[in-house]
Amino acid sequence: MPKTVIKRSRQTAQYFIEDLGSGIELEMVLIPGGSFLMGSPEDEPERFSDESPQHEVTIIPFCVGKYPVTQAQWKAVASLPQVNEELDADPFHFKGENHPVKRISWFDAVEFCDRLSSHTKRLYRFPSEAEWEYACRAGTTTPFHFGETITTDLANYRGTDEKEGKWSGSYGQGPKGIYRAETTPVGSFGIANAFGLYDMHGNVWEWCADHWHDNYEGAPKDGSAWLDDNDNQKHMLRGGSWYDFPRNCRSACRDGYVAGSRIVSIGLRVVCAAAWDE
Repeated sequence: MPKTVIKRSRQTAQYFIEDLGSGIELEMVLIPGGSFLMGSPEDEPERFSDESPQHEVTIIPFCVGKYPVTQAQWKAVASLPQVNEELDADPFHFKGENHPVKRISWFDAVEFCDRLSSHTKRLYRFPSEAEWEYACRAGTTTPFHFGETITTDLANYRGTDEKEGKWSGSYGQGPKGIYRAETTPVGSFGIANAFGLYDMHGNVWEWCADHWHDNYEGAPKDGSAWLDDNDNQKHMLRGGSWYDFPRNCRSACRDGYVAGSRIVSIGLRVVCAAAWDE
């Protein structure tokens, strides 16, 4: 069997920190602009047809959370004045201040961004699907930002399955691993991509701004969110989760849920639309 190769590198990222009060901080990383091929090639193992056609997208610089939003950060923002919707300050099942928030709907996440924007006087939002994939890949073209495969030493996903079905926990030439059956603290694997972002594969799915589309025919090429004129309430998710098999944690993998869904594996990572201030 060919040897599994995982790429590791050390990079320096520019970032700023938002003070959310009570000692809670939100680290935001600068993502440089550039162009990339969005979607997966047709020979990528275990790909889905909705990842086609591959197309070039140009991204302008933006700032994104170093980690998924944590439970501590959620509680801090949920305590801020309401903008439009009420927020449950404690919607969690797996407890841990440094675990990612989960079981939140699209509407919950929008209210979180609105309160954060009001508090910081910066515009916070979700990433577009293109921004998310660009940030995840960080210049790579492999299924995962650290290489051709994935292991449960590097990310939190379903690395084994008692039923040993078709998707039994391994990907490509990679090994099977463990199934933790819960989230892990953000950044706990110590593996960042070249942009300095953690937990882009697994742990929790992350809401994106776009409406769901069955493929990339007609998709924007400027990195903007792809929104329908009609009231399409199914929104994009990226990244996979602790509950998912590794094929769902690939850089190109995409899913969608209706806006009101509160699924145990869904969280978020925020983008700051404000200009970078050195």
